Amino acid sequence: MRLASYNLRKCKGTDGQRAPGRVIDVINSLEADVVALQEADLRLGPRPAALPGRMIEAHTDFTALPVNTSPVSVGWHGNAILVRKSATVEASYRFDLPGLEPRGAVAVDLPHLRVVGVHLGLLRASRQKQLHAIRQHLAGLDDRPTVILGDFNEWSRRQGLDPLKDAFDIHAPGRSFHASRPIAALDRIAFTQALALRDAGVVETELSRRASDHLPIWADLLLAKQSN
Repeated sequence: MRLASYNLRKCKGTDGQRAPGRVIDVINSLEADVVALQEADLRLGPRPAALPGRMIEAHTDFTALPVNTSPVSVGWHGNAILVRKSATVEASYRFDLPGLEPRGAVAVDLPHLRVVGVHLGLLRASRQKQLHAIRQHLAGLDDRPTVILGDFNEWSRRQGLDPLKDAFDIHAPGRSFHASRPIAALDRIAFTQALALRDAGVVETELSRRASDHLPIWADLLLAKQSN
């Protein structure tokens, strides 16, 4: 299964233009089964969708999971999850997260897999509290192979994600920020030991360099027993 993560920056590109249509084109190019989105909604008021659900339905093979609490949003705290229209969705979740800024995570249960989409805080202390909170939420659910992916906002390649390290392998597919000149691997994927990473990467094309200030990442994962 291919999973992807993309911080949309509310569909505002590096050229200053807000163009959801080109974001849709980037998403379609990922060839993913599940896509975690960050900053999918505008920030103020009722948080209207920056990437409208009607565009997702009309121009992709994805459905946005109903994690929104505002009727005009596509996500929750800007986080959304897209799954293929043919996918079997067993459950979806919203996880409240602590921190100085309002943050939350969203998750979906598919057969034999749980996917959590995150956009962690700007301060390391907040990020660590948020990761602990995610672990606590997961502990209250049934045990299944789990992936956490999104914008981890962690600039260090070696520090800051300790709350995951006892149970998750953490992988940074490459430098994904800033899209016009990538210098930091802010976007990452973490997965439990029941899963094996087959391949992963960053999508750096002329279009993705313009569509947002983050480049999308992707990862191909297998159940570990299938990895041979």
